[in-house]
Amino acid sequence: MFNPKVSVIITTYNRHVALAELLAALVEQTFQNFEVIIINDAGESIDQVVDLYPELHIQVIHLPVNHYHVFARNQGVQAAKGEFIMLMDDDDLPLSMHLETMLPEIEEADLVYSDVEIVNYREVGKRRIPLNHQLFAYDFDLAAMRTFSTYVPSGSLYRKSLHNDIGLFDEEVRNYWDWDFFLRTAEKHRIKRVAVASVLYEFSEFGQNQSKKLDSMRSYLDRLSEKHHLGTLPTKNFFLLLDEPQVKKRQAVSQRVWDGKTMPKSRLNI
Repeated sequence: MFNPKVSVIITTYNRHVALAELLAALVEQTFQNFEVIIINDAGESIDQVVDLYPELHIQVIHLPVNHYHVFARNQGVQAAKGEFIMLMDDDDLPLSMHLETMLPEIEEADLVYSDVEIVNYREVGKRRIPLNHQLFAYDFDLAAMRTFSTYVPSGSLYRKSLHNDIGLFDEEVRNYWDWDFFLRTAEKHRIKRVAVASVLYEFSEFGQNQSKKLDSMRSYLDRLSEKHHLGTLPTKNFFLLLDEPQVKKRQAVSQRVWDGKTMPKSRLNI
């Protein structure tokens, strides 16, 4: 019986090219004691993609009705067998040394998150081509995080036992589930930023990243603010945050390990 140390939870909806690249990136991890739980949120079948990576321990949860990604993540959390959970959006990528880097960092923490490269891609055929990228690295300042969150959930690693204390992800704050999770965790648990940009975060002109839909996010931001007593907050995404004066003050040094070109070897092209 396989007893994974880490459960990698991926939510997906009709992004086969990106999902195939993510699975390829997991194959390339230098640490391999993990399971992969993919929650297909009532999208097209992903069986043909999953079958390309038989060496991974993959469980697919097929949701018959689309409930949005927060509900889907909660299904993955409840199915996870690992001591630790690593979250991944289906269009983001961990570099090959990511898990090996993060695991020692969590020995004296309950949640660790890395810096990221924000990447602009163009999808060509069955692969994505990076066009440009920008470092997203900011000091961990809990007071400042109550105004502008710089927590990127993709690639973050945390103890599954956190959910026993703070509960599951909150569907009521929808787009801001990650900020809410961070703030709830910070109330009682240890959080650490890892100053290595070992995750590629998709935010491209041609993609479908949910954080681009600012108009639809306002009501959920208001719910988050009321829940945590944050006051009136501006609706921002990671890209807009780059020019925010208060965030610029928090810019931090980070180890950049990606060459800006190399992508996982997706088997969709074979």
